[in-house]
Amino acid sequence: MHLRANHLHIVATAVLLLAATAAWADEMERVPPVTHAATQKECGECHMAYQPGLLPAASWTRIMDGLADHFGDKATLPDAVAADIRAYLTRNAGRGDGRLLRITEQRWWLHEHDFRADVWGRKEVGSKANCEACHRLAGKGDYDH
Repeated sequence: MHLRANHLHIVATAVLLLAATAAWADEMERVPPVTHAATQKECGECHMAYQPGLLPAASWTRIMDGLADHFGDKATLPDAVAADIRAYLTRNAGRGDGRLLRITEQRWWLHEHDFRADVWGRKEVGSKANCEACHRLAGKGDYDH
């Protein structure tokens, strides 16, 4: 009897772990789209307006603090607009390592994008930051397609 109960406990634990892993994977394949007009307009002028759920609040804070050198570009905004965007991004942020600024450096992203180096060099891809090259609906938060 004791062995059977122990076996059931192990099976139940395995099922829960698999369900949690599947939920985590689904969570990162679909994130709420950007619904904030200022974020869509200001960020979307130069690149896809990345969904706040793709980075933790600490990363968004550091990005907004560093707009004078935004990944090699100067991205200046009026103070009120920057504060509004910062509030939206941090209020709707996801999880991850807040020490990292790039979505492409987050552990979950690296796990999902373990490709050969030549994939990133393809003309139609251009860079790791070009989500829409492979995920047609990325701008809407759907990374499943």
